[in-house]
Amino acid sequence: MAKTKELSKDVRDKIVDLHKAGMGYKTIAKQLGEKVTTVGAIIRKWKKHKRTVNLPRPGAPCKISPRGVAMIMRTVRNHPRTTREDLVNDLKAAGTIVTKKTIGNTPCREGLKSCSARKVPLLKKAHIHARLKFANEQDNWVKVLWSDENKMELFGINSTRRVWRRRNAAYNPKKTIPTVKPGGGNVMLWGCFSAKGTGQLHCIKGTMDGAMYCQILGENLSQGIENGSWMGIPA
Repeated sequence: MAKTKELSKDVRDKIVDLHKAGMGYKTIAKQLGEKVTTVGAIIRKWKKHKRTVNLPRPGAPCKISPRGVAMIMRTVRNHPRTTREDLVNDLKAAGTIVTKKTIGNTPCREGLKSCSARKVPLLKKAHIHARLKFANEQDNWVKVLWSDENKMELFGINSTRRVWRRRNAAYNPKKTIPTVKPGGGNVMLWGCFSAKGTGQLHCIKGTMDGAMYCQILGENLSQGIENGSWMGIPA
């Protein structure tokens, strides 16, 4: 049987804290996204040994000292896009020679994993506050019809980068890749939707200008409004 990954100490302590608060195994497992058997094993170990960390066990000593581990974790926390090769070179400069695999195991034991960075719009704090203020001032979003155009890459996503992150931290600003609106190119699509469903999908040929945009709205947006069924509006 393949060895399963171990939970970080923070997650184990959280399981014990929830158990002390009176929550059951299934409730804890559902809240933290872990297996019931895993939750039960951690709680039983805590009841028997009064600790959540692993007990001492035989095996080869770790090649990376506690000081080296602290340096690795500090680096990946401050710079999530740091690669394994960068960490190998940092440790080598400090006098410790290890492989990329050994380096990769260290963040994993601390609850981090290497993931593809999510791409998000490049927004300043002023943009975010302005958008949130506008959204909170409106109270009738159900009747709003949204439309937009976007370029679809024919050969996958460009410039994929990997970052070190914990679970549920995919959209942490430090762990994402900012993106800007793409220009004309490969395959451009226009679409619309509302709270009740999706509307027409139109393939844009060539570079879109004002006249073409008005034509797309006239041919596709008006049909969705006239139909009305996908918007929840009586036809």
